[in-house]
Amino acid sequence: MSTTMASGHAVPLTAHSHPNDPVPEEPLATRKLSISASQLSHSFPSNGPSSSYSDSASSVDTAPTTPTTDHLSDVSLDELQGQPPQSPQGKKRRASTLLVSQDSEDARRFLGERGASTAMIQKACCGGGCCMLQELKTRRPHPGQTPLKVPQNAAYQSLKINLGHLSLDSELSGIVELPPKTASFEPLSTSPSRTYAEPQRHRKSEVPKHPPTFVTPHPPYEVFSAPLFHARELTKPGAEKRTYHFDIDVTDYPKEGGDVDFVVGGAIGVCVPNPPDMVDRIFDLLAVPSFVRDKPILLKTTTGRWPTIWGEEEARELVTTRRELLTWCSDIQSYPPTKHLFRLLAEHAEDKNEKTILMYLSSAQGQAAFCDLRTGPYITLPQLLSAFPSSRPPLDHLLSVLNQLMPRFYSLSQDPTISCQRDGTKCRRLIEIAVTVHETDDYATGKRAGVGSGFLERLAKQVIQAEQEGKNPRDLDLRIPMFRGLMANPLAREFVTDGPMLLIGAGVGIAPFRGFVHRRLKSANCANKVWVLQGVRDSLVDELYSGDWGVHEDKVKKVVQSRRGNGRYVQEEVRAQADLVWFIINAVNGRIFVCGSSKGMGEGVEAALVDVAMAKGKMNREEAKSFWDEKKSSGQYIAETW
Repeated sequence: MSTTMASGHAVPLTAHSHPNDPVPEEPLATRKLSISASQLSHSFPSNGPSSSYSDSASSVDTAPTTPTTDHLSDVSLDELQGQPPQSPQGKKRRASTLLVSQDSEDARRFLGERGASTAMIQKACCGGGCCMLQELKTRRPHPGQTPLKVPQNAAYQSLKINLGHLSLDSELSGIVELPPKTASFEPLSTSPSRTYAEPQRHRKSEVPKHPPTFVTPHPPYEVFSAPLFHARELTKPGAEKRTYHFDIDVTDYPKEGGDVDFVVGGAIGVCVPNPPDMVDRIFDLLAVPSFVRDKPILLKTTTGRWPTIWGEEEARELVTTRRELLTWCSDIQSYPPTKHLFRLLAEHAEDKNEKTILMYLSSAQGQAAFCDLRTGPYITLPQLLSAFPSSRPPLDHLLSVLNQLMPRFYSLSQDPTISCQRDGTKCRRLIEIAVTVHETDDYATGKRAGVGSGFLERLAKQVIQAEQEGKNPRDLDLRIPMFRGLMANPLAREFVTDGPMLLIGAGVGIAPFRGFVHRRLKSANCANKVWVLQGVRDSLVDELYSGDWGVHEDKVKKVVQSRRGNGRYVQEEVRAQADLVWFIINAVNGRIFVCGSSKGMGEGVEAALVDVAMAKGKMNREEAKSFWDEKKSSGQYIAETW
């Protein structure tokens, strides 16, 4: 028996369903298991070679089995409609529910009582104004035209530029002006009346470890060079996306004013460098001599915040090196190209064919091709310089038009108040994050990792390799340039120590919820009031933190059985667990948290929650949407998506 809604989605009725009562009883059919607060210390060992939770490292190596579900419905929407479940990506996928439970009269008393989304703003246009498009005056080639010869290299071919009937004789209009040069390099003054301190790092090997002092995303505090205590891979070979866990030593993190500290659900900012090989590739393509790449220079800017991150918009004079600026201050692979960049490349292109193409991309006639480049696959600066090899703009002018390289933010994946790893006789304070490697197609290497995830993966691989060779990875002195940030984000701000809590996430979005569970396990009254719905593509290789939630694997009950061979997304599991969802959102201090990608998972979960409200609350669609909007306003429904 099921309740069918106007949308075609169905929410199954279970043994503890309540079709005539919009506010349910606690789902008592769920079995509970006992764990006392005193057992918590056994879940966080004080020593261990691999991580701050030494018993968890080995648990990642074996895929746990999932017990059969008792009483709770696990009938999928497609099964209810009599159709075989289909996974949109053709991959096996499941969602699992974790229940941390304790038999306690106080807990049952609490359970018996009734009781800010990060939106991605998208531009309406692709960035250059498609309404500015003008066609070439000559639509078809004629005998008098001088034909255009496109560059014959793999980088240019990968751009797939549609030139139409462009020729060397084509008339172009609406060409953007040459961008101003706001940065310039000068040799350090030798005048005795004016001296400058040498940059702290001018050796090539030291540059990628820590940004220059003028990069201060957390003013007035500088970036902290945190030692990497340990790293390990959470996913197994064959996973669609690789995810790594990092233990970062913040024992010596400088004190800040007030009671500022790392909190559950908070995040850290990481200042990530561009890959050294990509930086050297740009130097080579621009013909920058090797002996000047690491030579101290005086950088002068006329306006803006660059090369700082959130500094004042003003003119600056800074001592640095070309390598430092290209490594830490300019994004060379994350932003789509601009018309100003194409115009600058055209200005310095020696080949007339390349100059014509670049001017075309800067014009009104080339608007469609420009929009295709901006909205297509990611394009890197080395790719553009390789595609148009005759263009070698001065580095200082090129840096004037590139975007600022911004910090990347990562949620804490544990309760930072209880992490302590003993290193000899001293207790080291650790914070933990989980990072999924984001990859995109690359014409030269096949795949290219993102700036932040690629940097952290390189560090993790060094740790793993050192352990395989029998070495202590801490002897490598690996560092993560980070700062304390976003401690007041929605996840941290709305976390409470009481009331039932449902945590819904997929992929690395599950990481901050691990800290929620850690904190709840410290309280005997609310240890059993945490449920986790985790979306997993393939339980054999993709499940994150399996058996590593602060209790031993046998202390965690998985309510939903893994359906091998059937595709199932976390939003489908939300519908299957409609009674649990409805109970929590109507309980005193009940909260539902959602964390993960806004596209797909975030949108799907929100639609599933609307379906639950329609079925269990007997609402129409508009009323159900208003219901969840009110829950957002009251802080009971918290979504942090990106």
